[in-house]
Amino acid sequence: MLTTYNLIYRKSSVLILLLFVFLATNVVTAQTSQERLKIAANNKKTELANFKSNLVSDYALERTHLKEVAKLNNWKIKETLANGKKIELQGIGVDGSPLYYETYSDQAGLVSRASTLNTDGLMGLHLDGDGMKVGVWDAGVALENHIEYTSRVTIGDDNAEVDTHATHVTGSIISTGLKRDAKGVANMANVVSHDWTRDKIEVTEAAADGLLLSNHSYGIKADRVPDWYFGAYTKVAQDWDKIMYNAPYYLMVTAAGNAQKSRDNLEPTYGKTADGFDVLLGFTISKNNITVAGANSKIDGNGNLKTADVCTYSSFGPVDDGRIKPDIAGNGGAVLSTDAASNTSYETSSGTSMATPGVTGSLLLLQQYNKELYGAYMKAATLKGLALHTADDIDDLGPDYKMGWGIMNSKTAAEVLNNKDFSSHIAEETLENGNSFSFDVTAEGNETLIASISWTDVQSSFINSGTLNNTTAALVNDLDIRITKDGQTFLPWKLNPAQAASAATKGDNKVDPFERVEIPNANGTYTITVTHKGELVNAMQDFSLIVSGVAMTTCSINAPEVGLDETEMTTVKLAWNASEDALYEIQYKEVHQQEWSTEYISVNNFSWKGLLIDTTYSFRLRTFCSQNIASEFSEVATFTFNGENTELETLHALNEDSNIPFSVYPNPAVDEIQLNVKTSDTTTYRIMSTGGVALKMDKASDARINVSDLPSGLYILQIQDADVSKSTKFYKY
Repeated sequence: MLTTYNLIYRKSSVLILLLFVFLATNVVTAQTSQERLKIAANNKKTELANFKSNLVSDYALERTHLKEVAKLNNWKIKETLANGKKIELQGIGVDGSPLYYETYSDQAGLVSRASTLNTDGLMGLHLDGDGMKVGVWDAGVALENHIEYTSRVTIGDDNAEVDTHATHVTGSIISTGLKRDAKGVANMANVVSHDWTRDKIEVTEAAADGLLLSNHSYGIKADRVPDWYFGAYTKVAQDWDKIMYNAPYYLMVTAAGNAQKSRDNLEPTYGKTADGFDVLLGFTISKNNITVAGANSKIDGNGNLKTADVCTYSSFGPVDDGRIKPDIAGNGGAVLSTDAASNTSYETSSGTSMATPGVTGSLLLLQQYNKELYGAYMKAATLKGLALHTADDIDDLGPDYKMGWGIMNSKTAAEVLNNKDFSSHIAEETLENGNSFSFDVTAEGNETLIASISWTDVQSSFINSGTLNNTTAALVNDLDIRITKDGQTFLPWKLNPAQAASAATKGDNKVDPFERVEIPNANGTYTITVTHKGELVNAMQDFSLIVSGVAMTTCSINAPEVGLDETEMTTVKLAWNASEDALYEIQYKEVHQQEWSTEYISVNNFSWKGLLIDTTYSFRLRTFCSQNIASEFSEVATFTFNGENTELETLHALNEDSNIPFSVYPNPAVDEIQLNVKTSDTTTYRIMSTGGVALKMDKASDARINVSDLPSGLYILQIQDADVSKSTKFYKY
């Protein structure tokens, strides 16, 4: 059975509804108790409750057994190593190996581009995590009264030890920025801090109650396990996948580890031990989480990635079944953050432990932004898919086993969210057993069409119990995405674990719960189809679809030109050229009134009733092409109502040159543009991306604007003075 959607067509009434939803909800962005209840309502409550009960029972038995075996073998339960790092015996493997947790530590927000979302950031979005909550599990708990986040940390384990590493991680996410370079990615968010002792039990409970994200900058110590553990899908990975499957809004973010140069795996799936491949362990190998690598990166002032490479310590994949792990990379080098020595102390640290909170905080801001734009949070599969869809590709095209899909790019991710239904598509869908899902999109030849699917997969019934490099796929429900046009099929990226150092190829991906197809310079109409292999467990699979680089509407964002269509005794009818799929906002008033009256209409005319003879009125109009994408307002037009003799006038607030067509020179520009009209002390400018994102704004009183800090590309310049807006496009070399 084929379900088909044509996303080029959309009724204006839907746009009106979306706009009013936006107007009603965009000021409420915190994760309230009501929102957590709403998320919790989507959880599989019985499964989570039963799983937690089993975990609690197993934990009590395991701790007793752990102490007995540790005493028998003279193993230390807790230990502080010579370098100050804390480790703790957390379990015993199926083969009797001691499983120790260790922290992965040797401005995070800059590399992930989360700083562009913050207040005073490049995008002007004022996203700082206000009222949002994130969980941090670590070797201990954060110093609760540090001046950088006093009152925004809640301790979840009353008897846990305060830990430097946990304090550092927490600060990387939520520090206010009293010390500027230590500012956290989401510097107004809240953290619930736990130690790692009962992590699965506590996360199961928190996820059931609506927790969106948790940070885990620790994992199994690599030098105390046999080689078969590396890359193996074990019970710990299965347990975490089960939590996330049953709580579809919850996403675990974990550090990849620092074992690249450890030479602990003597029999990797690829290459020699010294090459550093196949050293991922434990829950880093889960399917549904995000595993974060460490990167050394340079970002310019506009949020553009200039250079990047993987940190020399960051653990490489692949995992045994060939999945793409790590998933993504963040800044892992020399991160300054809070320290537990005192409530005013700071420390610099490196490692994938430091890269991970930068990604976690970025994901939290994207959840906040989606709530601000659309009144709801994304499912975890959507959030993960968005991060992987928009990551900055490094080196060869496609993913790799060192940094996954590339460097986290919060700026691009936020733009894709903002441009939903205009140049991008984001949807949470369900594929039923035996069905397929298909729709058409249009690309205009100047961008890369990217389409991806992401899903939270059922935990695998298979777990490795001791087989070296077992290639059995952990994937349960195998979905596939394809793009077709004129008989040609475009396939997703995939990696080959037998050639782990080689570039990605395109083909049938049978192991990853995320697939991404790319078509550079796409032009014309394409069909995107999602299918599945075999029988779907539970007879269905939810998935998230993200598409960018397309024209989701034929609506024009040019300001409409308005004319008087007809007049009657007390009424004028205004009319303008129709734009397909558009919603219009008309503002009108008696000329001396301070406030505009506003109406939203889907037709290209407006009857203005109740007018008085010899009274002067003003109006202006703009076009909405999606919930967040609109044209500038038309110039303010005025008329003195004289019945059938009424004629339009135009206010000229930009001085006597207003009749001159507005333009800039030189165009293309290098460092500066000049306006061809005079400006006043009240004139302001705004430079926007072609996707409608504001990049710069300031006064334009000297008719010159510095654009040297903009990257090469096409931009929209808007000039505003009093009630007049003018716009033009320019290209920056």
